[in-house]
Amino acid sequence: MSLACIYSRARVGLESPLVSVEVHLANGLPAFNIVGLPETTVRESKDRVRSAIINCGYEFPAKRITINLAPADLPKEGGRFDLPIAVGILAASEQLPSINLSEYEFAGELSLSGELRAIVGEIPMAIASTKSNRTLIIPSRNAEQASWVKQAKIHAVDHLSQLFAHFARQQPLPFVEEKIMEHQHLLPALDMADVVGQPMAKRALEISASGAHNLLFVGPPGTGKTMLASRLPGILPAMTEQEALESASIQSICHQAIDASSWLTRPFRAPHHTASAPALVGGGSQPKPGEISLAHNGVLFLDELPEFERKVLDVLREPMESGEVTISRAMTKQTFPANFQLIAAMNPSPTGFYNDNRSTPEQVLRYLNRLSGPFLDRIDIQIEVTRLPKGLWAQEQQKAESSEMVRARVEACRDRQLKRQGTANAHLTSADLRKHCRLSLKDNDFLENAVEKLGLSTRVHHKILKISRTLADMDNKDNINHSHLTEALSYRAMDRILRHLTRAVAV
Repeated sequence: MSLACIYSRARVGLESPLVSVEVHLANGLPAFNIVGLPETTVRESKDRVRSAIINCGYEFPAKRITINLAPADLPKEGGRFDLPIAVGILAASEQLPSINLSEYEFAGELSLSGELRAIVGEIPMAIASTKSNRTLIIPSRNAEQASWVKQAKIHAVDHLSQLFAHFARQQPLPFVEEKIMEHQHLLPALDMADVVGQPMAKRALEISASGAHNLLFVGPPGTGKTMLASRLPGILPAMTEQEALESASIQSICHQAIDASSWLTRPFRAPHHTASAPALVGGGSQPKPGEISLAHNGVLFLDELPEFERKVLDVLREPMESGEVTISRAMTKQTFPANFQLIAAMNPSPTGFYNDNRSTPEQVLRYLNRLSGPFLDRIDIQIEVTRLPKGLWAQEQQKAESSEMVRARVEACRDRQLKRQGTANAHLTSADLRKHCRLSLKDNDFLENAVEKLGLSTRVHHKILKISRTLADMDNKDNINHSHLTEALSYRAMDRILRHLTRAVAV
């Protein structure tokens, strides 16, 4: 009897738990059994492995083969276990040297000819194998992205037959060189200079980018709301390598292509308003990330905001506060990161315009009430985008600022925040607010009176302080002054609109 143990890893959310692939060859009638909670794709590996071994010139053992995927209570899915199962069979039948197999981890899907196909989730696997101080052997198509993980030891393999030469020390596989990623500040295809007019909306967009604040544009059709929002990625600072690796890990398990030349560029996700709640937050019997996780460390843009179902928008409330989302099922529970910046756009009425005599105040209020109060409270900046004044198109736009110019100011402002508190102003805690957002007695009384008069919640009170802190940073000021508070208070357009409509309906 022969026994071999090969290491691989499963895929559970963003984690890659270790799986021991135990192969036992025993005398008896030929059989091939896989145990250890394998799903259909894993059970089907028997035929792929048998054909690959034979077509590579090896002998497939005519014995009773038992494959145990431990731990037994961990679900296994995908074709990633083809390679470790094949290596285990070859090692147990003494066709492959097994001296140092415990120092390796294997993953890859086999074709019938023995070629290796790409798998899903190579970045989380590379992170886990690096922590375990093992060398990872994966398909060549996955090797480049896995090499983004620093200090990872990776061998890229194209064919099963390459392993014999490596372990027999005849032709050792070279290590994949660690990928040194350099961010290329390419000129954005969508430039701020293309936006005509709208100085207040541009100002709000720069504030939002500088402090990572959530932003809502309210205005009639054709005023440039979507145009402005789509230019936000061009003025945002680049991600750190750690942030980029987190985002790339999510993309790797969602079959998303990752461009190496722009992997430090923050993601921008814009789901259609027909998207369901599971599409936004994630779901499935084996939980998968949704749009808010794919927008982690980047931007989630929701156009035509009231057209989303109210219950769909309300599921965003907790992730907007906590920066993560937990999906619970009967047999499992997965937590995915969801630290996104929300940018939204909407019309002020169901007809799109304020005073077109096509809708009553009751109808407009009913339309706006599709957005719950707690959801609106979590949007820091709410600004009206008005129609362009007459004659603006005829003016020369030579002085319009480009995205590159705005991004330089945003990066300087964000660096100031990171040096002071280690995070963007939008993510300040209550303790951070007391420390970094101190007000004079006069300004504190002014803000408290304004909050009481306008009927704002404590959450909005805190958001006004955070926006004021960002405005002070943009002015390179150490302390918040009265002008910062008044400007921050002016960015509450929805509150004004709802108060006006409520009074009109009451009359």
